[in-house]
Amino acid sequence: MMRIEPFAFAGLPSRVIFGSGTLAQSGAEIARLGRKRALVLSTPNQKADAEALASRLGDVAAGVFAEATMHTPSEVTEQALAAFKASGADCVVALGGGSTIGLGKAIATRTGADQVVIPTTYAGSEMTNILGETARGEKVTRRDPSILPETVIYDVDLTLTLPVPLAVTSGLNAMAHAAEALYARDRNPIITLLANDAIRALADALPAIARDGGDRTARGTALYGAWLCGAALGGASMALHHKLCHTLGGSFAMPHSETHAILLPHTIGFNAVEVPELLRPVSSALGGAPGAALFDFAVSLGAPTRLKDFGLSEADLDRAASIAVANPYWNPRPFDQSAIRSLLRDAWEGRRPAH
Repeated sequence: MMRIEPFAFAGLPSRVIFGSGTLAQSGAEIARLGRKRALVLSTPNQKADAEALASRLGDVAAGVFAEATMHTPSEVTEQALAAFKASGADCVVALGGGSTIGLGKAIATRTGADQVVIPTTYAGSEMTNILGETARGEKVTRRDPSILPETVIYDVDLTLTLPVPLAVTSGLNAMAHAAEALYARDRNPIITLLANDAIRALADALPAIARDGGDRTARGTALYGAWLCGAALGGASMALHHKLCHTLGGSFAMPHSETHAILLPHTIGFNAVEVPELLRPVSSALGGAPGAALFDFAVSLGAPTRLKDFGLSEADLDRAASIAVANPYWNPRPFDQSAIRSLLRDAWEGRRPAH
């Protein structure tokens, strides 16, 4: 008989709307929250989409701020806060991926504004009370109830034009959330169920998307998996993988989803030595040792596998390892700077993990 150890579970407090065409419910969700004026957020690349959404919202839209930037730099947040206050908005609508969602969280935690989040990638951060912000060349993360979005609207239609390479790296980014939740110090049976189903969903969906980017069923399955990944991360602590990604992103300006995709096989392979039984869902979904299986999966999808292809130099590895161990996250397998340097070197060169 299964033995259930004592655990705490905070629940899944965000309201989630999932389907196709659900973008049309944005105005109704703002009204349901009792808000009247929304500042629409996006990156410069998605400005046209944000403006179209603002037009659809009509008088409810207080304006558009389309300068969201990767890793949520403090100077962009200050600009957005000024725009938010000048617009008279009482809530934000974040349309986009992790960069835009992060900016919405940064505004909300400073002002008390409600958030309606409409993800267009598989980042998963919309389901967490985690905010990572970059200032003075370092990315720092924190958790707070004020960071968690009130409503998340998943519209499969919005992901159909997500380019396949970005869909792949974004999906692997999401899988990293679920994989780390499996061995988190504060994991519980509910989080493990979410993470297990999330990994299976993305293991099924990403190859289909790689074959046919217009596969609506696969896109829906991937978005569902991303939701579960985000929920798993929202309910559990982060470990070595996320610490290294935050280090490389905040201090070396490495691209977010690509960094997650490249590091994932190496960080999971590193921890699989210590907790292979906890990572069994990865092996079950992909076949083989967890780290090696993730590496082979990434290669089969055409995902990047080498940090050096994105501007990180070999000379940067020592500094990155030093930063990562200066204020480390808890991790199931102990490590020192030398171990991290070795892991980063393997990821820099694109070596296939052994475990």
